[in-house]
Amino acid sequence: MFYLVLIGVVAIIAIAVAYVLSQSQLPATSNSGELPPLERNVFTLQIGDIVQYLGSDWVVEGQLTYNEDGFTWLEYMLQDSDRIAWLSVEEDDGLEVQWLEPTNALEVGSNPPKELTFEGEVFRCVSSGVALMKRTGTIQRRRSEECHYYDYEGAGDRVLSIEDWDGEIEVTIGQNIRPSSLSLLPGTGSSVYRS
Repeated sequence: MFYLVLIGVVAIIAIAVAYVLSQSQLPATSNSGELPPLERNVFTLQIGDIVQYLGSDWVVEGQLTYNEDGFTWLEYMLQDSDRIAWLSVEEDDGLEVQWLEPTNALEVGSNPPKELTFEGEVFRCVSSGVALMKRTGTIQRRRSEECHYYDYEGAGDRVLSIEDWDGEIEVTIGQNIRPSSLSLLPGTGSSVYRS
């Protein structure tokens, strides 16, 4: 009787081991053909990923990598229907994340002032320089090989950015945000709004 129980236990263990080994040989995709979910953060977003912010779902359509003398930072072009926003990510003494939206309500030339007033708020230039570009996906009008940038800070967490793309000036306005205010979801790996 003891030997029958021992043989039964050994058989159960052998079947369990065979089952576990067979499961580890299965491909990493599910039956529906979907890729397994991947963890995203503000440094690893990819084209087609979804950024949820303030009740809207924004699709990552493009990425710019700025490089100024070896110091790099990222900007993601996000789109929700016909709305465009930029998510700026920089690590310099700490993580800085900004949500910026384009505006045509401020006209500036190729040499922006150290201080300006926009919509009743005073903004002071805190950094400026020239950065080289690396592009992925759709980035709208930002096509020059380099960008002259001027970063401004206002009261509280308000920020304003002026970028000169070979004579084409782009102004964005927004604020510093906490990364935890964003929900980042893996997407399809391809553009949603561009064919």
